[in-house]
Amino acid sequence: MSQNYKDTLNLPRTDFPMKANLPAREPELLKQWEETRLYQQIQKSRQGRELFVLHDGPPFANGDVHMGTALNKILKDFVVKSQTMLGKRAPYIPGWDCHGLPIEYKVVKESRALSPLEVRKKCEAFARNFINIQREQFRRLGVFGDWENPYLTMDPKYEAEILRAFAVFVEQGLVYQAQKPVFWSTGAQTALAEAEVEYQERDDTAVYVRFPLPHDQLLKIGLPTDKPVSVAIWTTTPWTLPANLAIAVDRDADYEVLGNEKERVIIARKLHEQFIQHTGFVPLEERTSLLGNQLVGLQAQHPFLNRHSIILAADFVTMDSGTGAVHIAPGHGEDDYWLGRANDLGILSPVDDHGRFTEEAGLPNLTGKYVFDANRDIVQLLKERGMLLAVQNFHHSYPYCWRSKTPIIFRNVEQFFIRIDVLRDKALEAIHKEVKWIPAWGENRIAGTVESRPDWVISRQRSWGVPLPVFYSKDGDAILDAEVIRKLADLVAERGSNIWFELDDATLARELGLPPGTTKRNDTIDVWIDSGVSHKAVCALHPELRDPADMYLEATDQHRGWFQSSLLTSVALNNRAPYKTCVTHGFVVDLDGKKISKSGTYEKPTAADHFVGQNGADLLRLWASSIDYTSDVPFSEEMFTRLGDTYRRIRNTLRILLGNLHDFAAVAGGGDPGRAASPMRATTLIDRWVLERLEHVIRDCRLAYESFEFHKVYHTLNQFCAVDLSSLYVDITKDRMYCDAADSPRRHATQVVMHEIFNALCRLLAPILAFTAEEAWRHSAVAGIGDAGQPGSPTPATTSVHLQEFPEPEDRDGRTRPQRAPRGEGAPSAQVAELLRLRGVIAQAIERARQEKLIGNTLEARVVLYSDSGVTEEVGQEELEEFFIVSDLTVHQAKEASASVTKTPYAKCARCWRHRSTVGMSTAHPDLCDRCESVVTALEKTAR
Repeated sequence: MSQNYKDTLNLPRTDFPMKANLPAREPELLKQWEETRLYQQIQKSRQGRELFVLHDGPPFANGDVHMGTALNKILKDFVVKSQTMLGKRAPYIPGWDCHGLPIEYKVVKESRALSPLEVRKKCEAFARNFINIQREQFRRLGVFGDWENPYLTMDPKYEAEILRAFAVFVEQGLVYQAQKPVFWSTGAQTALAEAEVEYQERDDTAVYVRFPLPHDQLLKIGLPTDKPVSVAIWTTTPWTLPANLAIAVDRDADYEVLGNEKERVIIARKLHEQFIQHTGFVPLEERTSLLGNQLVGLQAQHPFLNRHSIILAADFVTMDSGTGAVHIAPGHGEDDYWLGRANDLGILSPVDDHGRFTEEAGLPNLTGKYVFDANRDIVQLLKERGMLLAVQNFHHSYPYCWRSKTPIIFRNVEQFFIRIDVLRDKALEAIHKEVKWIPAWGENRIAGTVESRPDWVISRQRSWGVPLPVFYSKDGDAILDAEVIRKLADLVAERGSNIWFELDDATLARELGLPPGTTKRNDTIDVWIDSGVSHKAVCALHPELRDPADMYLEATDQHRGWFQSSLLTSVALNNRAPYKTCVTHGFVVDLDGKKISKSGTYEKPTAADHFVGQNGADLLRLWASSIDYTSDVPFSEEMFTRLGDTYRRIRNTLRILLGNLHDFAAVAGGGDPGRAASPMRATTLIDRWVLERLEHVIRDCRLAYESFEFHKVYHTLNQFCAVDLSSLYVDITKDRMYCDAADSPRRHATQVVMHEIFNALCRLLAPILAFTAEEAWRHSAVAGIGDAGQPGSPTPATTSVHLQEFPEPEDRDGRTRPQRAPRGEGAPSAQVAELLRLRGVIAQAIERARQEKLIGNTLEARVVLYSDSGVTEEVGQEELEEFFIVSDLTVHQAKEASASVTKTPYAKCARCWRHRSTVGMSTAHPDLCDRCESVVTALEKTAR
């Protein structure tokens, strides 16, 4: 009866657990990182190195971290960690955007009738609470940074820098006051910048409306007066008709007069078919042609108010929809406003802050009614007056307030603006000449938004923000004085911006040296200026950072937001861009393409904490690395199931490597360099091949990290673990690792190779699997395997993988890499490719033999291989049997590859399970092959 030889095998041994249990284990590592102040250690270890600054775009402190924000922070951490491990000093100072509508809207919604100062105090408490919550959630994701000293836009010193920047804008003549239409949130009662606007699909009522031409106007253009004649207009906002003051036409376009038995209407010739289709108007008369220029200057009658609307020429009139005659309300549209200004029209905007009609609309029955609710009343009024040609449902994309989620109106109000035309050319030059855009399409996207951007409305009718530093004389004239603003900045730096609301007008005027009777108002500065000047308030002033930063990294919506506000303020302050590289990532979307965001209505869990609690942070990090972030990023709970398989594969690869290295220090002779190098003479082809593959992996991963293509790192390492290591190298060398003598040259050579692989793999994985790489590294340290590359080098258990650098493809750390074979046909990769092809031929033959019941398993096979490759002549018999994982192999050279299989006549070794001719030859151990017999005998002698 065979003896049980299990105890004589060199089976893998490690305390590194197969079950990750990340939700429980990761917090333990976090605690150790914080106790050892790992971030500070990393910064100290990189003193004097090349500086790389990723400047953190500040998230709003107004809710839990959702998956979109988690993706952003994890990508930033990939950049910082990888740049650090590429040998640079890469500090990361996180920040928060604290002011503005997102926070104030929530506070005011919960507490009504608060004074501005009360609102501010509640907003600050709200922001600080979520800063603490988000800080812990970001830390839990494994994001390294100076979390104890973040920058906050509500910090008094930061607020002072906002005001100092504003003083420069004033000095340069960029700030002005004007009354013109702006995006107005009726839900939040404030003006909005373009970046605070989002678009939603909706259905609206569109109308075709008659604007009658009086007889005397018809005579001017030679039209008969026997029937009513109207200019037909089309609008999707019937509620703006009370503010109509004009009609715009294309001076050079062809228009026509269509007549039926009751009336005639004037429309553009190009829109003839569309107009008839939508209105059902049936022309019975021959069409009369007019040139747009003939209509200019005519006075049409307003459809339901006692006034005229002048017809004007405008270059924004298009012929893709409507009638070619555009309803003009200068108080409710950008183009309308400028056309009205050019022609000395009034600016009528009969709507209040809440979007309700005022008496100025001239419709007493509608005074106080919300304008969108009044659309139905306007349509009914048009019907009653006989002015409605047609009504239709119109589906389109319409602007909404990003916070209150209410539809926006264009409303004429007095606001303060920054002149964009002064900054535009330099900003575009910076976009095209100074900045690298990743992906490249980001350049055209931001350039397009800058080219078309109107002047920047910077005043907000809200309480929670930096006060707009404008004072008013006794006569009500605005005072914009840079020196006064700088004095105010000094006060704010010392006492905070609440002083604006705490001190009365007289006291504040006295402290700033303003004349008696000077007053102030409670408007605040647009928060996009708050975050937009962070390059000045943070990068330029923080001793660890620099301005311009090397990189900004945010989602694609920031081409209209932070990327742009930072660019424009930097051009104004420094005449250059605030960043050298801009990286854009897509939105996180579900599998149907629906955006997942903090303010959205996505019904499934979106908080990052939910998924961290279920799966661990490393699985979220693996997800972030697995996708091409330059497009929209798909996300679902089902994806974690698939990613879990990838994660387990990588973890088990680290585990088997650690297990096979459990006696590495002892075998290596206590770290003696000469002993460590000598086994490399015993390497086989598969050892040299995997080292060659490792060289490629190191090079490819470094290049991918350098170009911020993290998905390439993911795919490279996943392929290396799943195929090169698990399916090939570890499988092929299993017999020598388990069954050779523990200190045999061949086994030791394999351990040297596995150590090399483990060492490189941990470091290459560290930016992505921050916790798992650290856990594996610490197990290697505890086991005495070493982290500097030399076997058995003493390593304290507290040493972190995150203090290391990436391996180099060639010599590194002053030591020589194992000898490499030449490239070309004799290179290990080419030779192994040939052997893998032949292994496939053998596998087919073995499978046929198994199906025919000739053999039960592969090791029972006697294989005769007819090889068409010279590699089988160069590689020894024992090595070929190991590579093909067979017991009994005969090789013949042939012109075409084939294999035949019969059952081997040799007995099975009770220890290695291979069928060998030497089994039965030993008297002491007749059930062992010669190799296993010698190992067991040596162990027995040692035991005695």
